[in-house]
Amino acid sequence: MTSTGADRPASAETGRRERKKRQTRQAISDVATELFLARGFDAVTVAEVAKAADVAVQTVFNHFPTKEDLFFDEDSWWAGPAEAIRAAPAEMDAVTALEDHYLAVTRARLESGHLATWLRFSRTLEDSETLRARRRLVATRMEQLIAEALLERDEGMPRWKAELIGAQYAAAQKVLEAELARLLPDTADQAQLEAANARLADATAEVFGILRHGLSAPGSGPGPGQRIPGV
Repeated sequence: MTSTGADRPASAETGRRERKKRQTRQAISDVATELFLARGFDAVTVAEVAKAADVAVQTVFNHFPTKEDLFFDEDSWWAGPAEAIRAAPAEMDAVTALEDHYLAVTRARLESGHLATWLRFSRTLEDSETLRARRRLVATRMEQLIAEALLERDEGMPRWKAELIGAQYAAAQKVLEAELARLLPDTADQAQLEAANARLADATAEVFGILRHGLSAPGSGPGPGQRIPGV
């Protein structure tokens, strides 16, 4: 149907409102992150976030239903793996798609401009039991999304295998990020970042290799170096 002149101003106004909402949400998220990293998650209240962002407390809750949502405001962490599976070429096995996604996201964090923030984020998370509990819930949701994406990609895959891959990816992510946080200093020069990238690539290849080939039962299925059907 052809739009009328009256429709266009309404659409433009809707677009402006949506942009304003996104800008407000991002501003609240940025302020909250700064406060959490500086003082610790448990020491900051939602009221303090609202005051620092110059908005009402209810406005914060309109965008973030819980305080924990303010901290875990990064879709790429929990939704990204499933999206990577859906976007992967048909000839690429799903585990390789997950491995490539993990490396791409993590290497972006290793850029000098993001490294310090990522390390502080990781340590802030580990220092809060509330955040550790929420991470477990987020990881469970991530596992479910991965399993759903795998089953969409291969309708013949057993559900248990899809769920196992999701659970193993979540475990691999947690182990690799903890190892990276241990290896890196609070500040790193270019040589240290390059060394960390090399260690990350080696560790990731080993961990995902275990994930890929460990899905076959002993004495059955493909041998080492062979692709697992449906994966």
